Amino acid sequence: MRGSSGTSRREPPSPGCPTQRGPWKVLAGLLHLGNIRFADSGDEAQPCQLMDDAKCSFRTSASLLWLPEDPLLETLQIRTIRAGRQQQVFRKPCSQAECDTRRDCLAKLVYARLFDWLVSVINSSICADPNSWTTFIGLLDVYGFESFPDNSLEQLCINYANEKLQQHFVAHYLRAQQEEYAVEGLEWSFVNYQDNQTCLDLIEGSPISICSLINEECRLNRPSSAAQLQTRIESALAGSPCLGHNKLSREPSFIVVHYAGPVQYHTAGLVEKNKDPVPPELTRLLQQSQDPLLKVLFPADPEETSQEEPSGQSRVPVLTVVSKFKASLEQLLQVLQGTTPHYIRCIKPNGQGRAQTFLREEVLSQLEACGLVETIHISAAGFPIRVSHQSFVERYELLRRLRPRMSPAPHSPSDEGRSEWSPHAEAPTLQPLLQDIFHSLPALTRAAATPGGPAEATPASVHCGKTKVFMTDSTLELLEHGRAQVLDQCARCIQGGWKRHRQRKQERQRQAAVLIQAAIRSWLTRKHVQRLHTAATVIKRAWHKWRIRMALLASNELDGVEEKHLSHAPRSLSAFPLPQAQTQLLGAIIRLWPLGLVLANAAVGVRGFQRKLVVWACLQLPSSGPSSYPVQTAQEQAGVTSIRALPQGSIKFHCRKSPLRYADICPEPSSYSVTGFNQILLERHRLGHV
Repeated sequence: MRGSSGTSRREPPSPGCPTQRGPWKVLAGLLHLGNIRFADSGDEAQPCQLMDDAKCSFRTSASLLWLPEDPLLETLQIRTIRAGRQQQVFRKPCSQAECDTRRDCLAKLVYARLFDWLVSVINSSICADPNSWTTFIGLLDVYGFESFPDNSLEQLCINYANEKLQQHFVAHYLRAQQEEYAVEGLEWSFVNYQDNQTCLDLIEGSPISICSLINEECRLNRPSSAAQLQTRIESALAGSPCLGHNKLSREPSFIVVHYAGPVQYHTAGLVEKNKDPVPPELTRLLQQSQDPLLKVLFPADPEETSQEEPSGQSRVPVLTVVSKFKASLEQLLQVLQGTTPHYIRCIKPNGQGRAQTFLREEVLSQLEACGLVETIHISAAGFPIRVSHQSFVERYELLRRLRPRMSPAPHSPSDEGRSEWSPHAEAPTLQPLLQDIFHSLPALTRAAATPGGPAEATPASVHCGKTKVFMTDSTLELLEHGRAQVLDQCARCIQGGWKRHRQRKQERQRQAAVLIQAAIRSWLTRKHVQRLHTAATVIKRAWHKWRIRMALLASNELDGVEEKHLSHAPRSLSAFPLPQAQTQLLGAIIRLWPLGLVLANAAVGVRGFQRKLVVWACLQLPSSGPSSYPVQTAQEQAGVTSIRALPQGSIKFHCRKSPLRYADICPEPSSYSVTGFNQILLERHRLGHV
């Protein structure tokens, strides 16, 4: 035999020479034995012959098992029958189906003996002397509950074992729960829970049960009938509540209501499978083998030979499959009762082996089959929720806010306990806290109960043990609901405080911003007013000075005009040299005459920014020596001449509309007209009189 890499596998280590190659050779012989096929002879008096393609497998199997070929073929083809008081021997050829059955019976017999021998060898290799050890660790793979469309003796035995193990599990679970309650100081006993003893009485009860009726059919020396077996079971066990009948079924059957659900068993072939006869000639044939391992598995025992051929008067009852299974199950239960079992339930999520895929129907059926649903029902009958005192106080300490306050004293013992509580508090410190939490349960019950509902009078089911708190699912939901309410109130309080803090902070920031803006605006306004005041003061001083000078110059100019009219001899001013003081005065007048126009028309001119622009333009006129502004006289023209220079064209400012009254008027020289600044003064004087 080779592995996937092509290298030979190492043989299993076994002590002694017979165990080196023996198991492998025997298993190979059984595999070749399964390839043997028989052809139908067509005549009941003639035995069935081997098929041509099976002769090689037959010879190989006989060689590996060290059996003679002729006796092996004869044993498979011909059945030996002993009858009568003289035990006369009759040889009857077997049919094709009977030959296949005898072949399978021979293989199962060898395989069963080999399996038992292998288990015993392994146990002897790994186990020490029973006197040197007192404890052991055993692993039991429990049968899975089976329910198929066609259920027979195999399913009945498996489900029977599941019923026994479920009863043991329930008893162990209840006993463990009761012991835990006793240790914690609780007086409690499970009164109402579903027990499967009724189903076990139906299957294995005494004196009449399904197993006893099937064994009785096997002991009767008559052909078995499926319909007759069904009638006997239904008539003898009609009073059992776990027995049912399917009226729509065409085949003889009966229904057994197990803890995991009802299962329908067909009675056809049930008795034959229960007999499981091993022909004695097969055992004698295997005893003739020269293989060392088969000699160990099938020893030639005289006592066994005498039991195989008993007389008709002293025949021993045949041991059936049900009897063997029941005896083995009783031994297993005795071992389990003397140990401390731990249960592991394995659930297969789907039959395709896919990850993250859970089929609801399959998972639920497995939970029912392994007894978890029934375990949950039993657990619900007591206190399924068990929490240590430390964990209980850590989680539900908030509920102390809901307890009724007996006295409004500020320094009450409960308040002191609340302030002194810590996650590492000791057991004596936790007791007052637990009592405070328990005192809040009535208020939670009244708050959760609907008006007129049944929950008003139902108290919370909770018990405080020595180290744990025991409660039901309803109590746990009540505590979680109260805890959620307290957390909601705390969250709302925190949110309200935070919102108030944020609102106050924003209000303070807004007030501070308004104050800063007001201070900045006040400062800017003061600076602007100061600048305006300074500018107005400067302009006012300049205006007063200019007004005085203009009044002086105007009076001098009018006096000069009168003199010119009297003399009738126009002369050029350049012919008469002026003093130095008058020369400087004429220069100032020439520079500031536009400013005089602006200030003279201040009552009717523009205001604001345009006025400022005009004043600025006037003040920015170029100032140079008086020699750069020659005084033009009216030597070539008639009329009164002015000491001011004549404007060249109209006076325009860069505005949409000139703020000056005569800015756009070009004085026309006339022999009898007054030009220049005197004309403006006269016009303003005339307007004032109007």
